[in-house]
Amino acid sequence: MEKIWLQSYPKDAPEFINPDHYQSLVDLFEESTSKFADLPAFANMGHVITYRKLEEQTRHFAAYLQNDLKLVKGDKIAIMLPNVLQYPIAMFAALRVGLVVVNVNPLYTPRELKHQLNDSGAKAIVVISNFASTLEKIVNETAIEHVVLTHLGDQFRPIKRTLVNFVVKYVKKMVPKFDLPHAISMRKALVKGSYSQYVKVDICGDDLAYLQYTGGTTGPSKGAMLSHRNMVANLEQASAGFGSVITPGKELIVTALPLYHIFALTANCLMFMKYGAQNLLITNPRDIPGFIKELSKVKFTAITGVNTLFNAMLNNPEFSKLDFSHLKLTLGGGMAVQRAVAEQWQQVTKTFLLEGYGLTECCPLVTITPYDSTGFSGNIGLPCASTECRIVDNDGQVVANGEPGELQVKGPQVMQGYYNCPEETANVMSGDWFSTGDIATMDDQGFFKIVDRQKDMIIVSGFNVYPNEVEEVCAMHKGVLEVAVVGVPHEVSGEIIKAFVVKKDLSLTEKELRAHCRENLTGYKVPKVVEFRDELPKTNVGKILRRELREQEIAKLNG
Repeated sequence: MEKIWLQSYPKDAPEFINPDHYQSLVDLFEESTSKFADLPAFANMGHVITYRKLEEQTRHFAAYLQNDLKLVKGDKIAIMLPNVLQYPIAMFAALRVGLVVVNVNPLYTPRELKHQLNDSGAKAIVVISNFASTLEKIVNETAIEHVVLTHLGDQFRPIKRTLVNFVVKYVKKMVPKFDLPHAISMRKALVKGSYSQYVKVDICGDDLAYLQYTGGTTGPSKGAMLSHRNMVANLEQASAGFGSVITPGKELIVTALPLYHIFALTANCLMFMKYGAQNLLITNPRDIPGFIKELSKVKFTAITGVNTLFNAMLNNPEFSKLDFSHLKLTLGGGMAVQRAVAEQWQQVTKTFLLEGYGLTECCPLVTITPYDSTGFSGNIGLPCASTECRIVDNDGQVVANGEPGELQVKGPQVMQGYYNCPEETANVMSGDWFSTGDIATMDDQGFFKIVDRQKDMIIVSGFNVYPNEVEEVCAMHKGVLEVAVVGVPHEVSGEIIKAFVVKKDLSLTEKELRAHCRENLTGYKVPKVVEFRDELPKTNVGKILRRELREQEIAKLNG
């Protein structure tokens, strides 16, 4: 019999969720904006909009999309915005019209943007002026018919709006020159829409809500087709895991990860909207001093992030001075949470840093660490409700407990497939089972642990080495701020291990770090080479790009 673990958490939660609790995300939106109408919904740079105002603004923009742009159910609309108030307005308005939202990373290059717009077939795009120059370069090579333009401060009151937009453009010079002559102002669109009628669209669970593009580590990025039912299911799964600690109408969730990323979209925006929470949108979390200053102004109760973000906050002396008395939920995802970071977080905040695991193709949540955890364990917890997980070998056979293999997932949150990529879809789907590409183990209690990505595994003289393990040991050294480990081709051993390190202690030497690794790792896992750098390449959400480091090393070898 297959060894499959199916369990929800916490233990007293239902084992299964109802993926049809809401017919669509629009039903969730309408319920929350009615139930919590006068509570704050989103805040950004000191400006707050209530659920009532959010409903009104989205209705106006939805009416504009329907009546002026003539967009209809099933059309694709790209949203190229950072964490600003315009994002939830544009996103929920699009969903209310039955459009498919194509989330776009504002930091994309023209090449990347062109690929995503053409692959998705988006007819319209909402873009912030800071990145409009990127769109200008390729918009005529796409199917885009309508450009809606907004500026950073456009949702603020008149005086603040004028000041913010002036400073951003002329003082900080954050808006490169661009020419989009047919673009319409989002502010004007909202005014125009207020004089039109929004007609509610019939949306069912199988209708697409998002084309959420993957990182493209194996070639061009692919659009995961996420239906309303997929997203509602994952929302309900997240609620089953953490809903018992959330008080409706009383929470403030810190949203530093971008809402165009599936983690923040589901865990922050949608789940906390269900409970009438306030989302504090952080536009530039890389500005750690500015971020911490924002946190000092509010009584935040929950925060999500990636390991690098938590690490950066902990290494700023002002962070420990914050008031953590209201904080009850910290959730890490997107990349492995390192023990040193989790333990320091617990020491400083007096709360646990819980690790979850998910993928874009799963909306994203797959497993969660129990809320009543006793501290960092290094595992990713148990499958969320209505989710089955198994670990298989290269032949697709389920392996014994404790043995590594590829993690596969089955549940209502698994995507419909990759958009216009039937072969790629077939490569990752075995019936209803989705192959994650992650190497994992499962213990006798059903807890899963990610060992590493299949593609990142290093083979040294026939021995498998998982970078996560080596990185975690390196990070234990007090002189290390950040670390990434990759395999470099070698004519004798096949590959050797190289560590890229950003120092916390400038006196740290390669010899000292390798000696530390020898104390904690068997010989073939110890990095043969250590290179110190001022910074490591990262994605916009803070995940370290091992692939880029590996490609740099291969380029050196090829001379």
